[in-house]
Amino acid sequence: MKELLRTTDPVRISWLTALLADQEIEAFILDSHTSVLEGSASAIPRRLLVADQDFDAANRLLAEAGEIEMCGPKADSLLGGRVRLRQPEDGYRVAVDPVLLAAATPAVAGTVLDVGAGVGAAALCYAVRVPGARVSGLELQPRFVDLAGENIEQNDLSDRVEVFEGDLLEPPPTLRPAMFDHVMANPPYMPSDRGGAPPNPSKAVAMVEGDADLAAWIDFCLDMVKPKGSITMVHRADRLDELLALFRERAGGIVVVPLWPGRDRPAKRVIIRARRDVRTPLRLSAGLTLHGEDNAYTAEALAILRDGEALAV
Repeated sequence: MKELLRTTDPVRISWLTALLADQEIEAFILDSHTSVLEGSASAIPRRLLVADQDFDAANRLLAEAGEIEMCGPKADSLLGGRVRLRQPEDGYRVAVDPVLLAAATPAVAGTVLDVGAGVGAAALCYAVRVPGARVSGLELQPRFVDLAGENIEQNDLSDRVEVFEGDLLEPPPTLRPAMFDHVMANPPYMPSDRGGAPPNPSKAVAMVEGDADLAAWIDFCLDMVKPKGSITMVHRADRLDELLALFRERAGGIVVVPLWPGRDRPAKRVIIRARRDVRTPLRLSAGLTLHGEDNAYTAEALAILRDGEALAV
């Protein structure tokens, strides 16, 4: 057995256990009975452990979810150092999904909107990958908007990238319908009625749907893109049927790209690309395998995450 972390927060323990279980990793909690005997549930930290063979996968999963720091150097850069990124010490932290999202968005020197931009990870990765593209972002949380602005400046991309504060249900007037060639989005993955939200409020906003549900996110993306323009979205594989039903109302040419966590393991995430006002049939991509048998990134994944190559869609 190996220890992942210690915490006195029972709500966080419950959340992390559910997060690991979602990836079929069994977690073990130590010291919970000791806390009761000592008379204070918050006096003695509980230890979260996993089996030795699950440690690397669990460590990576919690790091990518922003719950712990990955063993080794702190990740403050993306695309092999070509994108420098400031992030909050607590709350939601960037994982691989925004990088893959940017890599799956068509590499055309046009106008792109990043919905749910956070600290600007996807927007910056896209701008670095596609010289000449102009990228706008929309982000609900003011703290992230401020960090996104700092990240844009430190990457010398103020002439091509900007992030606006606002709610997609009441977008700022600078964002007008049919304004963008492409739209990309990384919506909250969890519906509000599923429960098990992370205890950190900022992280909860990023990961759990609020007033804007999945239908509202898709409608907004379709409103913002030009006719025949593309929408690229990363989401949970177990909501694929819902995603397809919502997109088919107004879009076609749908391509589903499974993100396989490892060989012979079911996909937990998918990337969907659709085009507004077209009726081309749906296509299923071969997808991308992220990790090999040693739990290290595959060469194909590294080419995208480190070298900035496009994700084949």
